[in-house]
Amino acid sequence: MTDRPTSSDRPALPAAPIAPKRPTTTTLHGDTRHDDYAWLRDREDPAVLEHLRAENAYTDAVLAPLAPLRETLYQEILSRIKETDEQVPVKDGDWYYYSRTVEGLAYPIYARKRGSVDAPEEIILDQNVEAAGFEFYQLGGMEVSPNGRYLAVLVDTSGYEDFTLQVRDLTTMAWLPDRVEELSWGLAWASDEATLFYVRGDEAKRPHQVWRHVLGAAVEQDVLVYQEDDVLFNLGIGRSRSGDFIFVHASSFTQDEWRTIDAHAPTSAPRVMVPRTPELEYTVDHGGEWFYILTNRDGATNFKVMRAALDTPAVWEALVPHRADVFVEELEVFRDWIVRSERRDGLRRLVVQGVESLGTHEIAFPDAAYGVDLGRNPEYSTDTLRFTYSSMVTPPSVYDFDMRAHTRELRKQQEVLGGYDASRYVVERLTATARDGTLVPISLVRRRDAERPAPLLLYAYGSYGATMEPEFSSARFSLVDRGMTYAIAHIRGGQEMGRAWYDDGKMLRKMNTFYDFIDCAEHVITAGHTTAAQLVAHGGSAGGLLMGVIANERPDLFAGIVADVPFVDVINTMLDASIPLTAQEWEQWGNPQVEAEYRYMRQYSPYDNVRAQAYPRMLVLSGINDSRVAYWEPAKWVALLRERKLDPHPLVMQMLLGAGHGGSSGRYDRFKETAFRYAFMLDVAGRGSPNDAPTHSVRHS
Repeated sequence: MTDRPTSSDRPALPAAPIAPKRPTTTTLHGDTRHDDYAWLRDREDPAVLEHLRAENAYTDAVLAPLAPLRETLYQEILSRIKETDEQVPVKDGDWYYYSRTVEGLAYPIYARKRGSVDAPEEIILDQNVEAAGFEFYQLGGMEVSPNGRYLAVLVDTSGYEDFTLQVRDLTTMAWLPDRVEELSWGLAWASDEATLFYVRGDEAKRPHQVWRHVLGAAVEQDVLVYQEDDVLFNLGIGRSRSGDFIFVHASSFTQDEWRTIDAHAPTSAPRVMVPRTPELEYTVDHGGEWFYILTNRDGATNFKVMRAALDTPAVWEALVPHRADVFVEELEVFRDWIVRSERRDGLRRLVVQGVESLGTHEIAFPDAAYGVDLGRNPEYSTDTLRFTYSSMVTPPSVYDFDMRAHTRELRKQQEVLGGYDASRYVVERLTATARDGTLVPISLVRRRDAERPAPLLLYAYGSYGATMEPEFSSARFSLVDRGMTYAIAHIRGGQEMGRAWYDDGKMLRKMNTFYDFIDCAEHVITAGHTTAAQLVAHGGSAGGLLMGVIANERPDLFAGIVADVPFVDVINTMLDASIPLTAQEWEQWGNPQVEAEYRYMRQYSPYDNVRAQAYPRMLVLSGINDSRVAYWEPAKWVALLRERKLDPHPLVMQMLLGAGHGGSSGRYDRFKETAFRYAFMLDVAGRGSPNDAPTHSVRHS
């Protein structure tokens, strides 16, 4: 059916694009699925690009009345940001490294100073200069060699995450002829300053090879160091903070295998730490005479800390035991200290432990809901730990913590312009009871003087063990200052409440993720925070899958849904191992070739469950060069929704034709994309009038 405008006072809309049907059928495990829009996968078909352009034109027409609001929101977002700004420098060897931004320039400038923060600046990379002439320019890695002479970068100019390795001599600022194409993420320098390790992907973009390159040598002379043939495993590389080892990490979603290379002897063969073992996960770091291991060995669901002597890396001894109520997320190893990032009661804590009987100290944080992230800490022989703290009302605050004296120094708090006053807002931590009795946390921020019920944006991700921290966003206050509550549902599939939280939201328990979100939505309604007519849902990528499921399952519960780069064609994607990410993610979602796993996916895959029913207003966003969630997934989904839905709401999709999974690469374009989403959300929630200004003034700096 043709979409119709939601309000009679808006101009008549053009007819929505109707994708032609080219029927295909697939039968698996006795179940036949029909797909009329599979042809949209063929980028070589001129009709595909023609259809996507028609979708963009339709979206522009439908949302044209929101153009003044979008511009207002964009200017507000800019008005809160100090456009010319500088990071706190990070000491690494003889240099202090930092990046800075300049008003009007889309990309950061990377610089350093030698010996002191008061020394003359040396620009090592101006991304604005390098990006000139490119619609998209992304850095996938940036590593300075150990003595500071060379800069290696990975550059993507399409959004497809095919990176090119380039090396600059920082003594002359000239780019060397060394150039390697079509690489994956990951770089590591050896100690000799001439040897660089990098990663290649296979035809499905799975990182599967580690190579060694010597500066000045032809690429054809590069040496294959290790190849991973198991399609369930990805490869990664890194250099230990101590500088003594290059780590080669093979990982699936359920197993790990680490290899070490002597960074001082880069041609030496990689040595296996502990061979891969079913269900054994571990990560490795190095300090002094020990390897430090974070592992789930012997049923340590929330992980424990062990160590091994360098000459017997497979022999582990206990250092920090497993605790049922504390999830150990990460280790950072220094010469005299081990720092644990732990999660208890849903909140992250930092614990500093001395290597040699220096005691243990937990760094305390004040708020009921907050986020804390370890900053870049490249120095091995240091007593200073850098971290960033924020809450939903506290701007990112960079601290240096003295691990010996147990004191902290605030180095910088992000300046929020335009009269921001944290006292105007309230942060709350709610608890929703899921249908199976599980208690699911919800973090929210709202105006202290806002009426209730109020428009509410409910965001979630809920996959891969990714934790959605209740952190600060200055842009978000364009919603909050218009009376909209912003809430994060910490649903299963993440690791907010420990590793079991993740395990209960994947594979044959994935439905918990979707049910949790629906139950959180019902909770904020029954608790009086909002109504179904004012509730907007938002998620991206795997969170876009979540949006697809809730749209099918409970369309009555939401006034609007925004789905960014949504993974919605689950079965078709998971059946095709040639698609990036598919094979290794059989341990995340299941393998449809296994009947029980197919049947489970079949009940939630959004594309396979679109129904003849009324749907809420929906905005779908994607990028044609997305290598993680292919553009055709949202394109097919929108075509099928438009065919079957019974409501009068316009269904709109914006397809960026020069970007990938993360949207545009320049900061101003990203701000515009945020304003685009926000205008739609506010309009859905009844706060979309161009004259509907924030409840306190902002100024443009």
